[in-house]
Amino acid sequence: MFWKRKAKKKDEAEADAAATTVKEADEAAEADSDGAAGAAEDAAGGEQAEAGKDGDAAEEAESAAEGSDGDLPVERIEMSGTLEVDGEEYEVVTNTWIVQIDEDGVVVVNPGQDAKAVLEAVGDREIYLVACTNGYRPHIAGAVEVAERDEAPIAVHPKELRRWRKVHGVEHTPEIEAEGGGRLTIGDVELEILPTPGTAPGSLSYYFPHLKAVCSGDTLLAGKLGTVGDGYMDYTTQLASVGEVLLALPEQTRVLPSTGEETTIGAESQNFDAWVAGE
Repeated sequence: MFWKRKAKKKDEAEADAAATTVKEADEAAEADSDGAAGAAEDAAGGEQAEAGKDGDAAEEAESAAEGSDGDLPVERIEMSGTLEVDGEEYEVVTNTWIVQIDEDGVVVVNPGQDAKAVLEAVGDREIYLVACTNGYRPHIAGAVEVAERDEAPIAVHPKELRRWRKVHGVEHTPEIEAEGGGRLTIGDVELEILPTPGTAPGSLSYYFPHLKAVCSGDTLLAGKLGTVGDGYMDYTTQLASVGEVLLALPEQTRVLPSTGEETTIGAESQNFDAWVAGE
């Protein structure tokens, strides 16, 4: 579990309110018996009214909570970088996703080469986890710097450690060797790790059920399958990852890819037969 609870100002406010209530009760006890009885009756009536209000407020809060997860923000930062494939360099523009977990903190997915921009976007929220969908430089270049600020763990598939070490060396080993089929618990939120190899042997997607959103990395983009450089690394495996894993998610699931605009599982399901046919 990687959730860290920050001190809440509301805790202090509740303590102050409790102290005030005790003080008022003591003062009421010092009044004469008739006045105290009258005050007690008034207080009882007030408490019943307040209880009714509290009940209504609780119902409203519960109702709001049921739909609140969808209101938690997911932010995209685009940044430029370079990708080396088979000795050739490609200029790329990739997405870093900042996914809100609760009111206090976030998960950062694929921090690219501008760690400063990521940290500025996160602001004073806590970074609970840095999650990488594969080991290509444009997705991991800023991972160590971003994670260090709040001592957050970094998640990378073990098959991607060779690529990771080319960028960060052996002195910065990711704390979590994430593999498909696993789960990470962050506070009250459970993050599912999906195996989606194809663009790399250790390609992963991260599914956030509380937001109905999946960070699909290079595996699935809006309207197409992702490429590495100017081609596919393993088209058949990638196609299977999409068809058997990603498209098995609910149709309304938001797809947050490594590059380009977001899409939905429902929208991309309509394209799958064409991809199978090689169109």
